Amino acid sequence: MRITSRAMAAALALSISGTAWALIPSSKPFTHQRQSMPFGAKRRADTVLMSVVPQKKDEVSVPFFASEEAKSPTHTDSGRSAEEIANELSLGVTLDGGPVIDFASIKDETSLAERALTEARNKYEASIDGANGAAPSPLSLGGRLMGINDDVVAEVGNEIGIFVDEYVDKALGETADELVQKCAQYIRSKASMDTFPDSWKVGGGGGATFTEDEISRFDKLLARAYDESGIVTAAFAKTFYLGTQVLPEPSMKAIWAVYVWCRRTDEIVDAPRPEAKDPNAEMLTDLSEWEIRLERLFDRGDVVDVLDLPLLDCKVKYPALPITPFSDMIRGMLMDIPGLGQERYETWEELHLYCYRVAGTVGLMSMPVFGCAPGYTAEIAKEPALSLGVAFQITNILRDVGEDAETRGRVYLPQRDMKKFGVTEQQILDKIVDENYINLMKFEIARARMYYSRALRGVEMLRPESRLPVQLSLDAYGKILTKIEENQYDTLTTRAYVGKWEKLAGLPSSWYRTLDVAKMLPLPEDWNKPSLDVYEKQLEDMLEKTWEEQSR
Repeated sequence: MRITSRAMAAALALSISGTAWALIPSSKPFTHQRQSMPFGAKRRADTVLMSVVPQKKDEVSVPFFASEEAKSPTHTDSGRSAEEIANELSLGVTLDGGPVIDFASIKDETSLAERALTEARNKYEASIDGANGAAPSPLSLGGRLMGINDDVVAEVGNEIGIFVDEYVDKALGETADELVQKCAQYIRSKASMDTFPDSWKVGGGGGATFTEDEISRFDKLLARAYDESGIVTAAFAKTFYLGTQVLPEPSMKAIWAVYVWCRRTDEIVDAPRPEAKDPNAEMLTDLSEWEIRLERLFDRGDVVDVLDLPLLDCKVKYPALPITPFSDMIRGMLMDIPGLGQERYETWEELHLYCYRVAGTVGLMSMPVFGCAPGYTAEIAKEPALSLGVAFQITNILRDVGEDAETRGRVYLPQRDMKKFGVTEQQILDKIVDENYINLMKFEIARARMYYSRALRGVEMLRPESRLPVQLSLDAYGKILTKIEENQYDTLTTRAYVGKWEKLAGLPSSWYRTLDVAKMLPLPEDWNKPSLDVYEKQLEDMLEKTWEEQSR
């Protein structure tokens, strides 16, 4: 379950809610997301070591983490040991005394995934040492931008990024790469010294002068890059794209830029590599290069290709945009890579970390864009924002139980929950929907709604112009849970789906819910909606009932 279409759809709601948006897991078989402690937060010390279900060894072959040096008795075949998992979970920060955990910058440097990524990074950095640290050509194999492949081009309907040639001054012998770098310098010139201090030191920031013709050409190129980002967003994340349409134009375009970065990251990990001698090793090298590019953009304002320009522009316009969630999302990608990641999740806490990395991160990326209402801060809004990301990702998982098991061999449902309700993996593969499975779905749906309820508190924390897209995404995505119920909880053979017109029909209700009057005069359908306390009590009662029945 990955962070593209489905996951990004979930993430938009987040990002739009100031938390994560609609990252939509890809449907492809080879799947793979240090800050100070917030006020009132506490380190988790009650984590229990849990093992994961091992994966067959013949499913992956990567030199480093398949080598004898990488193997140890503490590692399962899935690539993550019980100790590594417990270590990362113990470092999470509990927010607002509730069930929401902030896993920002949490990573185990000794894990196979981190060691493999570090090795690939070292090799890549060594390969560019001879070029004085210069960035590589923006074109990847096949003559396309990194993260752009046949699948992306087919989905969008045209090649990506080639429009830059239309703005090249051929009379001066200018190349496309040179134009992109000039445009980047122009964008950096509008930044404050604090945004890219290293760039100012070497003359890449302020002080540069440009002619009116150059500025006009650079503005047109940047606008075109934003437009192309919107086209990619619309092609892969229709629900998410719909939510962006009710944002002010600057915010809308900024979210497109963030989405495209996430999309390209996803494709780097997910793209087929039929010509590679070792596809996974090549993928890790590309992912390492991608992370280095990310760091250079945030630290120095450096870009490599034309689709980097919108993200650079976002960093200039929103200096508070943090790099941490972008880096954390890369760790989420690693969690889905066979041999490096985690094939099964023993407990909800383990799955929570995955949800943060592939969905919650998008919300954190988006918070500086959407902004907070007077009286609220990003730290206060973080808990409901992350709650929305968790809610979206749980919804994705519940909707796609059958598809994930059949096409990807993955079961994201917590193993402990399955055992409590008497559901087996073989039952899921055989597509048997019995009373045990129905009760499990009821429990997981109640959990998702509890997180939606927590997320709902964050809508009023956003600037007024950012509230509608968040509320709209929250309402539209929450309807998927209702569809699952209408389908008699069958998520093994039937896919819950909310149509476009049904989403649009809910727009007036979503708009009304963002108004202050809605608190005093709620909509009829909201009259009997359970409170957060009721949802949490419902979860406790369902588990207690299950334990009592199983102990008889």
